Amino acid sequence: MHMDKQMNNRIRVRFAPSPTGFLHVGGLRTALYNFLFARQHGGTFIVRIEDTDQKRFVTGATENLLSTLSWAGLAWDEGPCISTHGEKDEINQSSSTKGSRGPYIQSQRLDIYREHVNQLISRGKAYYCFCSPEDLDAMRQEQMQHKKPPMYDRRCRALAQDTVQMYQQKKIPFVVRLKVPDDEQVIFHDLIRGKIGFNSNMIDDQILLKSDGYPTYHLAGVVDDHLMEISHVIRAEEWLSSTPKHLLLYRAFGWDAPLFAHLPLLLNPDRTKLSKRQGDVAVEEYRAHGYLKEAIVNFVALLGWNPGEGKTQEIFSLDDLVRTFSFAHVHKSGAIFDIKKLNWLNAQYIKMLSMAELYDAVLPFLSQKEFYQNAPTHCREKTYIEKVLTVERERLEKLSDVGEGHIFFFRAPQYDTGLLQWKEMTNDHLHTMLQSARKTLAAVSNDQWTKEVLHDVLLTAAGEHRGEFLWPLRVALSGEKKSPPPEEIAWVIGKEESLIRITHAIQQMMH
Repeated sequence: MHMDKQMNNRIRVRFAPSPTGFLHVGGLRTALYNFLFARQHGGTFIVRIEDTDQKRFVTGATENLLSTLSWAGLAWDEGPCISTHGEKDEINQSSSTKGSRGPYIQSQRLDIYREHVNQLISRGKAYYCFCSPEDLDAMRQEQMQHKKPPMYDRRCRALAQDTVQMYQQKKIPFVVRLKVPDDEQVIFHDLIRGKIGFNSNMIDDQILLKSDGYPTYHLAGVVDDHLMEISHVIRAEEWLSSTPKHLLLYRAFGWDAPLFAHLPLLLNPDRTKLSKRQGDVAVEEYRAHGYLKEAIVNFVALLGWNPGEGKTQEIFSLDDLVRTFSFAHVHKSGAIFDIKKLNWLNAQYIKMLSMAELYDAVLPFLSQKEFYQNAPTHCREKTYIEKVLTVERERLEKLSDVGEGHIFFFRAPQYDTGLLQWKEMTNDHLHTMLQSARKTLAAVSNDQWTKEVLHDVLLTAAGEHRGEFLWPLRVALSGEKKSPPPEEIAWVIGKEESLIRITHAIQQMMH
């Protein structure tokens, strides 16, 4: 019912990260769901930077947040602009916003928040609090000793006006708190979780304006959401307990509140909350490890959402997600972050790349590897790398893995000669098999040196001795217990190098 009423109006949603570091995968999911909902309904997707907590501010984090969203394809309709200077993204100061309701960086809106705090004070909805940190700490300790929930005891709530003026004249530091009513039920309808209620007696007289003059998240978020005409607040479950505070603020201002949707937590496989202590959680880290943006977006979309009962589709483009996303299929329970699923999805998207796209994507990773840097010149040529990628494409999960399992493409293998033996074969039989393999490959002309031809001639030469023939050949070419088939290795490294490696294997046996 609430959804239908609001849907008749223009949809305006926002993603409002704090610039405290790299963009978390949970933040990307929040941004994605906001983006999908806006695009699906012809609405507006806004990005707002919530940087009022100056103690946690990280230089460069805003630029990283915006560039990561842009990289992921989540173009915003209103918000700060970024301009690219070489490899570095910077906020464009000459035209720092797009949209008419800015600034979209909260530290540039301080006068707006102070004005609205003064409105609440003049209406008797908020009050000055002059309690020192020491007073507050002693208050909490006493409450905890009596096994009471630590909450502000409202001792400044009834201060006389002349007392307030005296404290202000003495320049005693203060904060501004909201007057939370007693004995009320704050009830709202969450688009994912349904009806939710909180008792106001369990809600603290929250701080609205801090002693440094900066607003708290609660005040700034509510004021900005109202002034930016946000219709739906789509955010993580961790903000669920803040929602009654925000609803009381809307009431204090006399404003209509937006609709709310709180997304499920992201969990590790052991069902603990996903955190940096358990591994990579920043989108930047996954980019650095060679995950494609299409795979990351696809994976993040499925963290807590599915296309519906009976639907088995797992590969979704951004356009597919815009068409199919629905809050009706967002889960209430936590979503498991399964790295194996991400690896599988990334492998599928790697397979979809053209050879030219794959080459361009892997070259930055390959060029950093020592075995590539020290390889013969011809092994670093584009045509050679494309042959390597033809073999690796079906097995590659991350771009950063390129070449790692196939270093023998870039340098001659080293191995114990015992590895050449298939099961219990004798040295004489092994020698015969390697000689036969060398003779077979030597008879293939360079013009006929293709995977298909090599496959056929090797199988024919192996005859009834397939294992005894192919195992030593594969080891001679790769030096590994596990590797692609010998015809694929031979095709990549070429006829001359293949014969050199087989000859070397035969010579090793003789010593």
